[in-house]
Amino acid sequence: MAKDRATVALAGNPNAGKTTIFNNLTGARQHIGNWPGVTVEKKEGSTRIGDLDVGIVDLPGTYSLTAYSLEEVIVRDFIAGERPDVVVNIVDASNIERNLYLTTQLAELGVPLVIALNMVDVARGRGIHIDVPLLGELLGSPVIPTVGLRNRGTMELKQVIADAVGGAKYRGFHVNYGREVEEEITRLEEAISADDTVSRELLGKYFPRWLAVKLFEEDERVAADLERLAGPDSEIFHRLEESRRHLLSIYGEDLETIIVDNRYGFVAGVVREAVEREREEYVSTTDRIDNVLTSRIWGFPFFALFMWLMFFLTFFLGKFPMEWIDRLVTGFANMVQTNLTSPAWLQSLLVDGVIGGVGAVLVFLPQIFIIFICISILEDTGYMSRAAFIMDRVMHWLGLHGKSFIPMVMGFGCNVPAVMATRTLESEKDRMITILVNPLMSCTARLPVYALFTSAFFAANQGTVTFSLYLMGIILAVVMAKVFRKFLFPGESEPFVMELPPYRWPTLKGTVVHMWERGSLFLRKAGTIILAGSIIIWLLSYFPRGVAYGSAQSLAGYIGRAFEPLVKPLGFDWRAVVALMFGFVAKEIVVSTFGALTGAGESRAAISGQLQQIFTPLTAYCFMAFTLLYTPCLATVAMIRRETGHWKWAAFAVAYSLALAWLIAFLIYRVGLLFGLKG
Repeated sequence: MAKDRATVALAGNPNAGKTTIFNNLTGARQHIGNWPGVTVEKKEGSTRIGDLDVGIVDLPGTYSLTAYSLEEVIVRDFIAGERPDVVVNIVDASNIERNLYLTTQLAELGVPLVIALNMVDVARGRGIHIDVPLLGELLGSPVIPTVGLRNRGTMELKQVIADAVGGAKYRGFHVNYGREVEEEITRLEEAISADDTVSRELLGKYFPRWLAVKLFEEDERVAADLERLAGPDSEIFHRLEESRRHLLSIYGEDLETIIVDNRYGFVAGVVREAVEREREEYVSTTDRIDNVLTSRIWGFPFFALFMWLMFFLTFFLGKFPMEWIDRLVTGFANMVQTNLTSPAWLQSLLVDGVIGGVGAVLVFLPQIFIIFICISILEDTGYMSRAAFIMDRVMHWLGLHGKSFIPMVMGFGCNVPAVMATRTLESEKDRMITILVNPLMSCTARLPVYALFTSAFFAANQGTVTFSLYLMGIILAVVMAKVFRKFLFPGESEPFVMELPPYRWPTLKGTVVHMWERGSLFLRKAGTIILAGSIIIWLLSYFPRGVAYGSAQSLAGYIGRAFEPLVKPLGFDWRAVVALMFGFVAKEIVVSTFGALTGAGESRAAISGQLQQIFTPLTAYCFMAFTLLYTPCLATVAMIRRETGHWKWAAFAVAYSLALAWLIAFLIYRVGLLFGLKG
């Protein structure tokens, strides 16, 4: 049934023109009193919009909803307790960045939100030009430009209010506080929702997410309500304390500061997208840096420079500890070989299979940890969000969704959590596209393969060659996303806001925690998946008894030779086939496989020497490109099936990436031959 009566609340900063808008909407039909129990002025009025009778409440002016002042408490208690049909947020267009901070908090209350962009004439006079339609798309709410003093925009505002009351759906938004904080918010939400008393008393008024965020902000009123209902020793407060300790160890700052910074970062992202200024009145240090690092001219070159520098440092700093680990592994293998002479199969299993397989991968552990340190520094300083902002321009140029680049950036670490991170995308089409192209982003599991081949064939330019592979993955991911958008998931992409938090120095403890959280996954994989894969490779290379270990007459050789015709056009032989087949389980096993098949065991130098007999620099680069692009690892395939809900998309991801890898490797090989390179 259509409503004939509605309540509208007006909220905004002091001096944003809220009272003028209230007067324009209500005319003479208004009265003034005090809020119950307090001396703060309360204004109420009414208006007619067609057949709709609208009661309008002018809430006290406030800059935030943190409950530090009486006005803030009144505003949020009215919105949460009375649940008005629409909240009209009056925003001063001439001070838009300051005013939008309140907008982020109103959005978290989950109310239908309409933005009255007031004083647009003053903004224009100050050289501030606002793309109103784009601003509305970014905020997921209608934005109506108004000039309160001249009563301009009032009729349009009334019509939008009527539409909202009549059931018009708006997308809305909420601030993303970063991966670690969002994970802890989700855990705290679950604890709040699981408490029956809290659910019954509070969740009818407040969203669990809003309560969780307020607890992180140390909101005394929310904490007191939850403590009264659930008790101080409840799971909610145990979960809160664990989250605080975990996030403090990472960020080195209190949670309230982190949340405030991310809200301002969201606002900064909106303003950078939708607002242009002819002149700057005040430029902060963060703005000065962003004027260079996110500019249309210098943004992408700096992004490319930082990525190249990351890989240069990874190989330059990593080569020394790699040599130490290589000597330790080789020495341990020699000791086992000397002291365990029989039975011969057990010696071979331990030396060639276990030590040779796992040890060949562990040699690259320093480079894995160094690249995680670099990624952590880029994230903690605030630059990684700028990287997504820079790529957003490229992706918008191709008609894609910029927000999709966030999970893609996570893919540099591991594709499994990156696929899971697509849950933050509101559009199902954008989410599906991002899931399908995410495996093209080069995860750290591929890094040992790059390190092995670049040390053997491109020792003087390891960082540059590796950077080219990462760049190839980004470019092909964008291209394939464009193809999927056109043929599989047609439609318009949704607007995107990338939070731009202020730059900060990363803490040593936070960087180490991030590095260990990610690097320890590699160690666990070495002790489980890679170990199991190495033993299977040993079995296939050792049997049937009597043949040379890892030869073409072994079971591995038989399998490889059966599929060898498929890779001959790429310049590969049967050993590449076997390595790639086992790499489907985990990409690091490619290194272990070559150690087994070449008979070079655990020594990195020995494996490199044998590879130089099998590959040329051209075919080595083709092989690395193939490793970058071909089928996602088994864990990623399982996650794609879980997130898409169907095996057909997991199978499609395997099939298209395998075909793409073959095509790109073929093109590189043939072009290389045309330029006279040795195949």
